[in-house]
Amino acid sequence: MTFVIGAIVVIGCVLAGYAMEKGNFSVLIQPAELVIIGGAALGGFIIQAPAKIIKLVLADLKKLFSGKTYGKADYLEILMLMSEIFFKIRREGLISIEEDVEKPDKSKIFPKYPKLFHNHHAMYFITDTLRTIMSTTISHHDLESLLDAEMDSHHDEATTPSRVVANVADALPGLGIVAAVLGVVITMGKIDEPPSVLGHHVGAALVGTFLGVLLCYGYVGPISKALEALAHEDHQYYGVLKIILVAFVRGDAPQVAVEFGRRVIPGSQRPTFQEVEAAMAKIKK
Repeated sequence: MTFVIGAIVVIGCVLAGYAMEKGNFSVLIQPAELVIIGGAALGGFIIQAPAKIIKLVLADLKKLFSGKTYGKADYLEILMLMSEIFFKIRREGLISIEEDVEKPDKSKIFPKYPKLFHNHHAMYFITDTLRTIMSTTISHHDLESLLDAEMDSHHDEATTPSRVVANVADALPGLGIVAAVLGVVITMGKIDEPPSVLGHHVGAALVGTFLGVLLCYGYVGPISKALEALAHEDHQYYGVLKIILVAFVRGDAPQVAVEFGRRVIPGSQRPTFQEVEAAMAKIKK
């Protein structure tokens, strides 16, 4: 929703300022310029991005338009899921979660937390780590190094869409100049026309530069930053999971491990100690 509001504010303020100076809006309507700039930008995007990167960009754009980010409920799910798993391990032993880890869809624990359950990468992150804990005697230091390496790899992939879109944004002013130059070329072919006609064609040519700069700094550039912010939120989310898992392997009690995780949740999404305690009390029953 904020994305849509921002987009409207950008174009609204630009056009309002133009109208205040009694600008001629018909001159701004140049479909050919938009085809040149937009088409060239799209082509450049396809050239630099393999099919898998294009899919990542489209998936992130879908998140951006939907406004789906991690909130307090998502983080509370992490804390409660890990609490339930750890309590089960303490009561019944590590082997008791083998069935849950190997077949999460048939587990009695994972489906109770639908948002996390449908986050496939987060599920792999949790189940693979638990599988490692069950099958090895890995220390908490080595586990932390392993999870850091996995998170770095995931973060590098998650930030690829923002880098690709940023490259497109950087190219837009140049493509706007290309469109403007082509407009000037067309204008030179009409050099024998009256000044009023030449002025119209020159103005139309300059619209190309205007569109390139506007799209770069008003839309595509901010979109790349928004995609980067999504990747950063994703990294924070997995950071909470890592802290909890490492704390438990270190030998901390489930409540302590979960508290370690709660403390690293960003402040605006962090559940209070009382909220976690109340939710955890329901699990223990």
